[in-house]
Amino acid sequence: MKKLLFLLFVLSIALYAKNSCIKCHGGIEHIRSESSGMMKAILKKADEAGYKGNDCIVCHGGNPNSKKKSKAHNGTVKYFLTHEGPKDFYPAPGSTWINQNTCGMCHKEEVAAQMNSLMMTEQGKIQGALWSFGGKEGYQHSIGNYVTKNPKDPHARLGTKKYQAYMKELSKMEPQAFPSKMKELPAAPTAQEVEKDPSLAVYTYLRQECLRCHTGSKGRQKRGDFRGIGCASCHIPYSNEGYYEGADKSINHKEKGHLLVHQIQSSRDTKITLHGKEYSGIPVETCSTCHNRGKRIGVSYQGLMETAYKATFDDKGNPQPKLHTKRYIHMQGDVHFKKGMLCQDCHTSNDMHGDGFLSGANAGAVEIECQDCHGTTRRYPWELPLGYSDEFATQPKTGKARGVTKTMAAYLKDGSVNAADDGYLLSARGNPLIHATKKGNEIIMHLASGKDVVLKPLKLLKKEEKLSKVGLLAMDKIRAHNDKMECYTCHATWAPQCYGCHVKIDYSGGKQNKDYLMASHDHDLHGRTGGMRKELKKYLVDGKVTETRSFLRWEDPALSQNGEGRISPTIPGCQTTITVIGKDGKALLQNHIYKIPNVEGAGAEGQNAIDMAPIQPHTIQKEPRSCESCHSMQKALGYGITGSQTTADPSVDTIVDIMSADGKVMPTIIDTQIPAIPNLHFDYSKFLDANGTQLQTVGHHWKLSGPLSKEQIAKTDRIGACIACHQDIPKGNLAVSAMTHIAEMANIKIDKKEHMSILNKLLNLAAWVQVLAGIFFGMLIMYIFYKRVIKKKSISSRNRGWK
Repeated sequence: MKKLLFLLFVLSIALYAKNSCIKCHGGIEHIRSESSGMMKAILKKADEAGYKGNDCIVCHGGNPNSKKKSKAHNGTVKYFLTHEGPKDFYPAPGSTWINQNTCGMCHKEEVAAQMNSLMMTEQGKIQGALWSFGGKEGYQHSIGNYVTKNPKDPHARLGTKKYQAYMKELSKMEPQAFPSKMKELPAAPTAQEVEKDPSLAVYTYLRQECLRCHTGSKGRQKRGDFRGIGCASCHIPYSNEGYYEGADKSINHKEKGHLLVHQIQSSRDTKITLHGKEYSGIPVETCSTCHNRGKRIGVSYQGLMETAYKATFDDKGNPQPKLHTKRYIHMQGDVHFKKGMLCQDCHTSNDMHGDGFLSGANAGAVEIECQDCHGTTRRYPWELPLGYSDEFATQPKTGKARGVTKTMAAYLKDGSVNAADDGYLLSARGNPLIHATKKGNEIIMHLASGKDVVLKPLKLLKKEEKLSKVGLLAMDKIRAHNDKMECYTCHATWAPQCYGCHVKIDYSGGKQNKDYLMASHDHDLHGRTGGMRKELKKYLVDGKVTETRSFLRWEDPALSQNGEGRISPTIPGCQTTITVIGKDGKALLQNHIYKIPNVEGAGAEGQNAIDMAPIQPHTIQKEPRSCESCHSMQKALGYGITGSQTTADPSVDTIVDIMSADGKVMPTIIDTQIPAIPNLHFDYSKFLDANGTQLQTVGHHWKLSGPLSKEQIAKTDRIGACIACHQDIPKGNLAVSAMTHIAEMANIKIDKKEHMSILNKLLNLAAWVQVLAGIFFGMLIMYIFYKRVIKKKSISSRNRGWK
């Protein structure tokens, strides 16, 4: 064993001896294990370039013959100028702007798809903001971070032929969300331009606040938000604190903004080692560097719900530190998270890298559904048709069973490849789920963490009688739950609900702030953006954005119909209430909610451009929310928290001071406590009134998104059902009075269990009484008919004697 270790040590020294870069970067970690296919491919490329053993130059370029940093970190070797490889020195080889020369040498498909991916274009976010400022783009999703367009060849779309056909059809159904090309977001306005048209402030808002997260930049350098750019956004680890903790002494260990360690994170076959510990896969916290605002699915998956308060305190009395510029309370994490599942264990390569074609919003880009792995109580996943639960229609998908597959695209084999067993499961859109394999009637989940988890589909659990009575009732007996609802409508027991997004864009006093999108556009031949060059102050634009909100909730999210035509949890989307301060310090818009005419159920008067968004909250629990939380709560139906009965009209100023009995304010020196929101006459949580009139936008990306219809409410609403019985208790009639008196005399205690038993008995008794009564009256009618018609006819002159 000692001889083997010594031999490995000698070999590693020999390898390092041929790599001049480590003379300065001594101790730096191998980007991948030397035994990995990736490292072997890199070393082969170095050998072809004439620098055997120097893996650094294959990704970073540079001049390996110089001992001076200024010269070593400049240019590239001659071979790469005429062959594939870096064309200059690249400090961040994963950068979107040059990675076709680095990562793209081996991963051509993913790199080619990146410019049209939603993580790059951010079309949905942009369309949402433009909607809230008066619907500047309408329902279209044709404005993004950069100019780009779809490939001319429809077969260039990454995926199986079934997937390509599926997406072609979906693009025809929802053309507003699948544009063929994208134009760039307009520039931020000057303060003078905003004076003429305050709605132009939306471009300041987007560029300063909303567009930091796309993969063409390194994002905001704050605690929890440190990350790489391009491929490195996900594939290079950064800690929340942003410090380098590896062994390269040339990297400043006390300066924030560095990678955690010089290693790639990707699949279960790629191990990150640090301080004697090891992990594989891409940690959820990497995803949360971006997915911590908007829908907040990253932090929600971890069980983090933001709060306005600072609790709790550490042992020095310091309040909770900010993470992603927020503080949190700890909720229940998603059951998949608690099982050790990372985001990549469900989401496919297409979900994350894109398929090479533009998709305007999440539901268009994400191809997976819960049933792809769990199936239903009546059908295994492989027995379901393609498109099940992804219908973009109001009827469940029917058709032949999707089956499984034993093949995958060649580029997918560059990652971790698992034995197919009986076959790889298929996504709702027809691509293989390469980490989920069928084995008999069970499913083996090959997790990126290295664990293999055995999953029993619902049909098998039903067969083995392992479903609870409540679960069997909800998922099997009530067919509409499977056919009309998302699984997470019940199983997402909480969701972050940030009501009222109050945005102030202040152009007074020459205020300016950073334009993150402009900085990312200004990239140099080294792949560095303005932010990476620490030159953000060069990209100042007029105005400064601040945000706050009215109130936060997490419990019992409301319900609406999502774009796929299924009932879904619903939370506030862009409920943007806008204040724009002009250059002279006066409000051009004050607490303003735009109205958009002739959309979302409204006429010429316009619909409020604040939005409630159908969502997959990523807060799944085994135990679902209660039946009552949907069927007996006004909030669930869209009527607002407590039916908005506990909130005052926000369209009226609230003044708090000494008043007379009739409400007259006595002092003359006063300040309005809560300034009015003129276009809002109800609680932010209310998006439907009792007459079925829609009060604000509900999911404007997809045609079918909207509040519950009158028919859906009629089937769901059981508010006040208690009155049906209790209006006659204790003295409704003689029978009820007698039963109540007998129960009191017998000292029968009516608790929850007894109450449910009584109701069940009453239901069954009533059903039998009605059925038997129906049979009795049916037989009575037949008897009368027989006596008066059939028997009378039988007595005639011919048979009188016989009779």
